[in-house]
Amino acid sequence: MLNKINAYKIGICFLLLITTGSSGAEATAALRDQLKKATRQKVTAVTDGDTVILEDNSRVRLVGLQAPKLPLGRKNHTPWPLAQESKRALEKLVLGQYVTLYYGGAERDRYGRALAHLFRDDGLWVQGEMLNHGMARVYSFADNRALVTEMLNREQQARRRQDGIWALDFYAPRTPAEGLPQRNRFQLVQAIVRHVAKVRGTYYLNFGDDWKTDFTIVIKSPAARLFHKTGHAPESYKNKKIEIRGWLKTYNGPMIEASHPEQIMIIDERILHDPRKE
Repeated sequence: MLNKINAYKIGICFLLLITTGSSGAEATAALRDQLKKATRQKVTAVTDGDTVILEDNSRVRLVGLQAPKLPLGRKNHTPWPLAQESKRALEKLVLGQYVTLYYGGAERDRYGRALAHLFRDDGLWVQGEMLNHGMARVYSFADNRALVTEMLNREQQARRRQDGIWALDFYAPRTPAEGLPQRNRFQLVQAIVRHVAKVRGTYYLNFGDDWKTDFTIVIKSPAARLFHKTGHAPESYKNKKIEIRGWLKTYNGPMIEASHPEQIMIIDERILHDPRKE
């Protein structure tokens, strides 16, 4: 249950989004220059907080975002907290308006939806505005990394203010010490990397002494090459406190696979000592 203070904060955040969005965080030419311009169309419907339908009936997934999920006809699915609010926020931003699609990587997902950044005619970057107000979180892929750093920056600002979803425990980062009971769900996890092992090209970032049961990050060989190429060698995370975002699965205990460096953020750059070795 929300307390009255958090409920009040969410309400104020939502009001600011729908009333002052066009003057908030307008996209600059530098952002658009990193992308490939495509079509300009009117948005005729909004499915949820990260999916819209255009006038030619094509569907667009706002690439790089994950908004609170709605059931959308799926059985045994309950709406995530603030799912309706997120949808309404996106409606206020784009419904009935013209947007231009820009691509920064893979252009279609397995469902045939366009994977695009949306810019309104007044220059507003829709993804950035949703993140500014905590109405979605960053959800990136190795083949679609354009503007992810900027998106993470905007998400971090909303998190510091506890805007939108960040006022709720449902979306808060977890720690292995708290337990990671929910599998097959996108999750943020914070912890100190205790060991880094490399086995036949695959790296395992372990957060405890028992790799068979403790939380682990897996970086497979192709991803490891990307980590090294971008100056994020997997070995460099050892003894550092990090935050990982990704799908929490079970493989010798809870596990998240990292396919690109933007999934991992160093929270503390200092080399942290291990008190068990003192």
